[in-house]
Amino acid sequence: MALKLKSVGSGPKNELPPPPEAFAEEASEVIRAWVVDGGLHVSMMKSFDEAEVWGVLLADIARHAANIYAREDGGSVEEITARIAGIFRSELMDPTDEVATESIQ
Repeated sequence: MALKLKSVGSGPKNELPPPPEAFAEEASEVIRAWVVDGGLHVSMMKSFDEAEVWGVLLADIARHAANIYAREDGGSVEEITARIAGIFRSELMDPTDEVATESIQ
């Protein structure tokens, strides 16, 4: 599935500002994502000892996205979350695009 990007942000490359909490001493950036020519490009670190923690992180991101869509476009957070979860499961089981991952230390 090609990603259709809505242009947002104010800095270079539509860069989003970090949340205020990101400036805390103990904060760590773990992922950045860009859409280029309809494809996703990611910069990330392993970050957690257990891979399962990424499930929590991805679920939290999905809930944040659902909240934004509900606030800006209407609809219920629950229905939007269910739609996101459905596509997420489908994409995990039958990817529409290959991912190429390189590790940079």
